[in-house]
Amino acid sequence: MTNAGRLGRSVALLLAAATVSGTGLLMVAPQTHPAYADVYSDYNRSVANRDALKRQLSGVDSDLANQILQLDDLNSNKIPAAQQAADSARQSADQAKSLAQATADRLQAAQQDKQNLETQIKQTGADYDDAKAGVAQQARDGFHGSDASQVMDVVTKSSTTRDFVDKMQSSAAVARSESNAASADAAWLGRSSNRKDRLAAIETQIGKLKEEADSQAASAQKASDDAQAQQANLQALRDQGAQARQSLEAKKGELTSASAREAAQVALLSSKIDALNQSSAVVNAHPNASSGGQQGAYRPPSANNGGGAPAAPSSPGYNGHPTGDAGYNGYPSGQCTWWAYERRHQLGLPVGSFFGNGAQWAGAARAFGYSVDNTPRSVGDIVVFQPGQAGADRTYGHVAIVEGIFGNSIMVSECNYGSVYVTRRMVGNAGAYQYIHS
Repeated sequence: MTNAGRLGRSVALLLAAATVSGTGLLMVAPQTHPAYADVYSDYNRSVANRDALKRQLSGVDSDLANQILQLDDLNSNKIPAAQQAADSARQSADQAKSLAQATADRLQAAQQDKQNLETQIKQTGADYDDAKAGVAQQARDGFHGSDASQVMDVVTKSSTTRDFVDKMQSSAAVARSESNAASADAAWLGRSSNRKDRLAAIETQIGKLKEEADSQAASAQKASDDAQAQQANLQALRDQGAQARQSLEAKKGELTSASAREAAQVALLSSKIDALNQSSAVVNAHPNASSGGQQGAYRPPSANNGGGAPAAPSSPGYNGHPTGDAGYNGYPSGQCTWWAYERRHQLGLPVGSFFGNGAQWAGAARAFGYSVDNTPRSVGDIVVFQPGQAGADRTYGHVAIVEGIFGNSIMVSECNYGSVYVTRRMVGNAGAYQYIHS
């Protein structure tokens, strides 16, 4: 924290100069996420941010400055765009696969219908009247029962099985003639008394479905190949970012000005946070992530389990207080609370399994004995946003992890802030929020 004062002015300059989306370099708080990005405004913000960064690097060796600018471009532009393209391609592939599977299922059902009908033809002939036989059997099964007799009499005014069957056939014919063409076709396949016609219709339908299935399977494969290519491109950019990060780490000691050192630190932190998206825990959480909603159920401290689930082991102590950790992540995957638990564990820091929704975390942690105040102290602190603060959910609030401290501003990593991925942003006026320490 000894450099906090010196770093503060340059961060304030950056915050005043530009803002970028949740996956970009900077964001002034508070800010909410629009439903659709204004491309022109995003471009202008990107240019302004680039200009501010160049001013920070004024006087720095050109090669080193270019390394910082290139890493920032990867973090703020290329990787987010590649991630969006990969997500879109994966969604298209999933939709194409689903459509192809549905058509394949219809084809299989039609083939089964054909097989069943061919078996019936072998057994009783092609001219067998299935509809009439079925009605006749129902009549025979219940003709001597009072209920069946009453139905026959009420519905058709029939007194014999033969009369009942004939009238039911006539009614069915009238109903078919009055149906629209689309629904009648499907119904006719199941009711037609002509097995030859039914078999021919099924064979025609099978031919059409085979063409559809082949075409959709090819489309699904193409979409899958495209999704794999987009994912490979994303990974290549992340590999490039890792190399650039390693190179910059080795050379950042050459930077002499505070503003240049800060620019390098921000670029390095941004790259490191994006790399967290490659962890298996984050990858597996993405399909289940959702926007808003309950972030977790709060369970207060207990002498029996330290705030964990009733069946969970007692939470271990830390700095003389129970942690509330039941030994597993008790929050919905992909939520901000889920990430806060995951990240604290990555950093070897304590955290409770059932602190509740984001806005409840400060109170829950304090009840367990954690130190809670309005001052960020170190990497790994949990920052708690009350409902509506800095773009937090207006009902449940929000939590994030402090990744860097720059005077009166902090860089945080977070989940479910306009994205199902781990994103980062700069938050100004750091003293306005609560922080959970250890």
